[in-house]
Amino acid sequence: MTGAPIPSLAWPPDEDRVETIFARLAAVMPEPKTELNFTSPYTLVVAVALSAQATDVSVNKATEKLFAVADTPAKMLALGEAGLIPYIASIGLYRGKARNVIALSRIVLEQHGGEVPLNREALQALPGVGRKTASVVLNELGIEPAIAVDTHVFRVSHRLGLANAATPDKVEAQLHRIVPEAWLPKAHHWLILHGRYTCTARRPSCPGCVISDLCPSRAGMLALRSGE
Repeated sequence: MTGAPIPSLAWPPDEDRVETIFARLAAVMPEPKTELNFTSPYTLVVAVALSAQATDVSVNKATEKLFAVADTPAKMLALGEAGLIPYIASIGLYRGKARNVIALSRIVLEQHGGEVPLNREALQALPGVGRKTASVVLNELGIEPAIAVDTHVFRVSHRLGLANAATPDKVEAQLHRIVPEAWLPKAHHWLILHGRYTCTARRPSCPGCVISDLCPSRAGMLALRSGE
């Protein structure tokens, strides 16, 4: 495991503390959204599928050129797996991702009339689209207040005591139980962005954190930094 150790905290957390955490995150990030570039549900699905074990920056760099020539299932199929690979070769696991993108494009075109199905069951049936990818798509498009638990959400949720489960699916279930309904639609983005830019794995920026006084892990994080 890399980065600071994740503490094990009592659960469920205090309701007032949870409310205050999200209220403060909302104040500094009123309109959070994915940092992946997309122009349609189809390009969003492709971008999210390509982002597995890759940074949004690297995916955006690749899709800027890719989507200029293939931004629909039909165009992607015309490009073909061999034609797709050069566009995404800079992204990790690109060969497997190329196979999945072509396969999901064929299913979307042949089984869904060229339109990405916007329900969880059909989305997760697409090659390369698991629960996390489907959650990102459904949340971003405002269809379902889903919480996709990636490494950032997992880490931040544990440090804040919002979750203490050992798997992403269980953390997701815990978050849905304790996040106030009003904050659910954007909770996914707040936790990801907070983890990406403030509550980072190796050097969390506790002094500049708007919720540091509400974080039960703050003392440990600061002690870890002082010992570096």
